Parts: sequence; structure tokens; C-alpha cells
Amino acid sequence: MDQLLANIKIQVNDKIYVKDPETTALGRKIIKHSLMIIDEIGFDNFTFKKLGELIGSNESSIYRYFENKHKLLVYLSSWYWSWIEYKMVFATANLETPLNQLLKALEIVTEKIEDDLNTPYINEALLNKIIIAEFTKTFLTKEVDEENKEGFFLIYKRVINRMVAMVILIAPEYPYPKSLISGIVEGALHQHFLKDHFKTITDCNETVSPSDFYKHLIQHILSPKS
Repeated sequence: MDQLLANIKIQVNDKIYVKDPETTALGRKIIKHSLMIIDEIGFDNFTFKKLGELIGSNESSIYRYFENKHKLLVYLSSWYWSWIEYKMVFATANLETPLNQLLKALEIVTEKIEDDLNTPYINEALLNKIIIAEFTKTFLTKEVDEENKEGFFLIYKRVINRMVAMVILIAPEYPYPKSLISGIVEGALHQHFLKDHFKTITDCNETVSPSDFYKHLIQHILSPKS
């Protein structure tokens, strides 16, 4: 699967950026080092000026790729969910039952992410940490409805709806498949955050992962009732 992913270009809505950062060495450098600095100081403290100083480039050159830092964060999150979608599609393609497909999909969206060496300018482990800490900032804005119309969150919603379709195949009578899956995807990020920062209000720890919790939850909710 890693070799297949290595040959696929991750798709991101072209309305999010001014110039596709994957097309130039500077653009890839912007992505690589933005992950490093956001992970180190947080998105609120991140600026294009600080990024420019880190990469030895003028701040104005970064604006040739992204209109503002919000659009950069949306780009990073879109790239992340597109990468997750590719992993999910390949990992579930040859599984025979919808339940096995759903459990594998759950594992992919809830597990701790390791760096994928097939993408040398993007450290997925760092990106995962940023998504856990900062993802809600991409849509908890006054512009969310307009950006949603522009398709900024299409990939994220597509990941959720792929899993919703699996739930419907498993338990067509279950009345809340969309709320269930969107709650799990969002909740998994929150459980990872709690595991690292608020350990007293989660059962997830070094031996119990968010994947363990959500796979147990989904099997309990969707199992046939006697």
C-alpha cells in the first residue's frame, strides 16, 4: 500500500491556495517548515514572518502561495484528510464484509499516525499532532459557510460519508449513521488530545488507544440485538 500511495498526488481544492505549493521547491519548503513551526509554537503564534525567517525567504514570497495563514491551515488539513482517504480506500478495498471494512476505516482515522517516508516534505506524524490540536480552527470561523460552499471541507466530509455508507450496509435500520461517524471522527481527535493533556478524564492511555475505544463502541452500537 505504501508503494501505491507514493505514486499518488494528494488532491487539494485549488481555491485554497494562490499557487500549488507542491509544484515548486519553495512551496514544498513552505509546507515542510510550516509543520515544524506550528507544532513548536502553535497556530495562534504562527506568522508568515516567522516562517520566512525560518526558511530564509521573504514574507512576501509565502503570500504568493497562500492568501493568509488560515488558508495554509485549511490546506494542511485538506491534505491530511485526502491522505487519510487514500489510506482508507486501499486498506478496505479487499475486505469482504462491511463490518471489517468499517473497523479498518475506524482504525485508520483514529490511530496514532507515523511519518510516511513516501512524502519527504510532509511529516505526517507532525501533521497529525497539528490536526489534533488545531483542526477545529479551520471551520470555527465566521466564513465557514462560504468556505464550505467553495468546497474547502469536501474531502473531510467525504471521509466521513464513506464510513457512513459502511454503517448503512451493516445496520440499515440504525437511525443516526451520520451523527455517529462524524462524532467518532471528531471525537477521536479529542481523545488523543485528552490522552496527552487531560489524562484524568479519558480511559485512553499508553495501552488503551482511541482506536480500541471506538472499535468497541461501534461493535456494541451496531451489533444485532437479540
